[in-house]
Amino acid sequence: MNPLIKPRIESIDLLKGLVMVIMALDHTRDYFHAAAHFYDPSDPNHTSLAIYFTRFVTHFCAPAFSFLAGLSAFLAGKRKTKKQLSAFLFKRGLWLIFLELTVINFAWFFDIHFHSQDLIVIWALGISMIFLAALIHFPRAFILLFSCALIFGHNLLDNVHFDDSILWAMIHDGGYFPLGGNHYTIVFYPVVPWIGVMSLGYCFGTLYDKSFDSIKRRKLLNIIGFSAIALFLILNLTHFYGEPKSWKHYDTGLKTLMSFLNHRKYPPSLLYLLMTLGPSLIFLANTENVKGRVVNFFSTFGRVPFFYYILHLFLIHIIAMIFAQLSGFGWEKMILANWVTETPDLNGYGFSLWVVYVVWIGIIAIAYPLCKMFDRYKMNNKEKWWLSYF
Repeated sequence: MNPLIKPRIESIDLLKGLVMVIMALDHTRDYFHAAAHFYDPSDPNHTSLAIYFTRFVTHFCAPAFSFLAGLSAFLAGKRKTKKQLSAFLFKRGLWLIFLELTVINFAWFFDIHFHSQDLIVIWALGISMIFLAALIHFPRAFILLFSCALIFGHNLLDNVHFDDSILWAMIHDGGYFPLGGNHYTIVFYPVVPWIGVMSLGYCFGTLYDKSFDSIKRRKLLNIIGFSAIALFLILNLTHFYGEPKSWKHYDTGLKTLMSFLNHRKYPPSLLYLLMTLGPSLIFLANTENVKGRVVNFFSTFGRVPFFYYILHLFLIHIIAMIFAQLSGFGWEKMILANWVTETPDLNGYGFSLWVVYVVWIGIIAIAYPLCKMFDRYKMNNKEKWWLSYF
């Protein structure tokens, strides 16, 4: 492998792996934290600093991963024709949507009747890949303008609503839709602006071409990253644009800061994306030459993200069943017809925040050797086409 390329790709895997590990913390909190059943961890009126931070740090995961998926698509395209890349993205997108509605849905609920069909992050990634499969045939300038239009302009649609329209919910609004017979769909991740986040990542892939100067790349990523943070601060302080609900002044500075950083995720507001993508770009800019065991640890997850994603959901849910049984609720209470924090039978179940962290660390410890084995298998069997879908 060309030594000039290696650290660039490793820096991408490092960030991807880091956000994947952090993501598991939020999912663990849902299944194990007692307070998760009673209030929003981002609500300054009820939360504590530790609980707020546990939720806040996970906000970086979906934007960073969606952006990096687009960037990785560009890098994959260096080894394919545009037609081959387009076909791969289209098929992979369909595959992700299928898995979201089947395997991943089952992992969340363990409900063989599939009462709830939740459209979450994997669905959004799948739809975004299908759109990217078409977008890559357009000029790079058009893709960049399209991406920025979705990211910067979608909040203009905040007051556009079509009641009972599941299509519009999938596009922008999100929402709950009964399907009859105690079955329903919840759209957590409308596809706008996620499509734009992934296609923006694709545009940034040109910075990782082997002919692109590494010093210039670092400078550009830092400039864009810090500019995003500066724009976030300006728009947030002025309440000008980019967030449907303005932050509030509270009786303490800490609560005011929590409100200042609490932005809409479903769908992600412009301020939410600026707040999360800005630091992600800065991280990418300054980690290309970072090495060591810690880097290798996180990069392992980053090289097998989808395998890890499915694995960690099953681990969390199985361990939650064990904890429910041991705490007197019964393992069967963890066979869910609703989202775990919205299940009345589990009110009173749960543990202190420190238990959440211990369980999270345990889940990562179990997942790491399995991910390492799968990563090694992928590296030694590159000729097996189906591995590219995991």
